[in-house]
Parts: sequence; C-alpha cells; structure tokens
Amino acid sequence: MAYILRVIGEMFPNAHCELNHRNPFELTIAVLLSAQCTDETVNKVTADLFKKYETPADYLSVPLDELEQDIRRIGLYRNKASHIQKLCRMLLDEFGGEIPHRHEDLTKLPGVGRKTANVVVSNAFGVPAIAVDTHVERVSKRLGIAKVDDNVLEVEKKLMKLVPRELWTDTHHRLIFFGRYHCKAQNPQCPVCPLLDLCKEGRQRMKMNADRKAKAN
Repeated sequence: MAYILRVIGEMFPNAHCELNHRNPFELTIAVLLSAQCTDETVNKVTADLFKKYETPADYLSVPLDELEQDIRRIGLYRNKASHIQKLCRMLLDEFGGEIPHRHEDLTKLPGVGRKTANVVVSNAFGVPAIAVDTHVERVSKRLGIAKVDDNVLEVEKKLMKLVPRELWTDTHHRLIFFGRYHCKAQNPQCPVCPLLDLCKEGRQRMKMNADRKAKAN
C-alpha cells in the first residue's frame, strides 16, 4: 500500500476537492447534488444556485418546483430538491442554521449519507476521512486493495486500515484523481500505468489487446 500511495502521490500531488464552494453549507449542497452526476455539471449549476441561495432560509423561501427548475440539469433533481429543502429545515430547527461538525449529526440530514458526511468533515472541518465514491471504489478493487464484491463500507474500512490516518483525506482525493483522469471506467490508461503490475484487470486487458493485434496481423 505504501508503494501505491507514493505513486499516486507523485502523479497527483495537488489532488483536491473539485466541487466549487465557499463554506461548509455550500459544500454539503454540492456533494448532495453530485450523486450520480459529474462534478463539472454540478459546478455549472451551483455557479448560479449559490448566487440565488446563500442560507438555509433562502432555499425554504421558494416553492419546491422553483428549486427543482434551478437544478434541473442535475440527475435526480426532484429528489435532490426535496432533500435540500428538508435538510435546510432541519439545519434551522436543530442546528442553528449551521452545518454540524460531527459525522453522526451530518448523516441525520436528509440526502446526506456516509460518503457525503466524510467529504464534508474532511474538506470543511479538517477531520481525516476517506469517502468512497465510484472512482475510489473502482481503483481500490482494480489494485487489489478491496475485493470485487466488497460494498462501499467494506472498501472504506480496508482503506482506513491500510492508510495512515493523517493521509486519509489526501489519499481520498488522489484516488479520485487517479480514477477520474487515469484509471477511467472506460478506456483506462493501462499501457502507461505505473501500477499495472498490481492490476489483474489491467494485465488481462493488455493481453486481450495484444491477442487481438496478433490475430489482425
């Protein structure tokens, strides 16, 4: 694992959260919106959204269908709009209008699961955490850190056990960058991957490509 951490650290030393935000509240909204949606699309939507709505009360001051239209380009926008308004109501009723710092309080918020809570505590409050999104899960399984049939919680627990706690947040970001820009779901860059020797799937893919070329010739 130390070798993997060193390699991805050298490849993506400046990996960071790519969701645009100015405070913990905006980060929470952005991560909620990012489920099954690219960060790029979320940033396009929140560029206007965060100008119109700055506080939890702002999101509650409009009809639900208006908020739905404001985030219409986001997948599952109706459900997410409903979660946002319910989340904002809970923030005002139970947390003084502020995003709570504690992980267990964050996961009480509508639309906020373990992954979102991990992103918020690590990026907004500096608490080490590893959030397992599709990129982290895919890379972890391809590199043999986790088993193919592990669920996201099992992947998270294995990473937490193998990675020093002080590196959890950086590792989370670097695994995302590695998965997003190098070890992609489709067309991963296996021929130039420095971790190919650790990737059974990648070696199989390279062999299949070589066999196809041999047959073609």
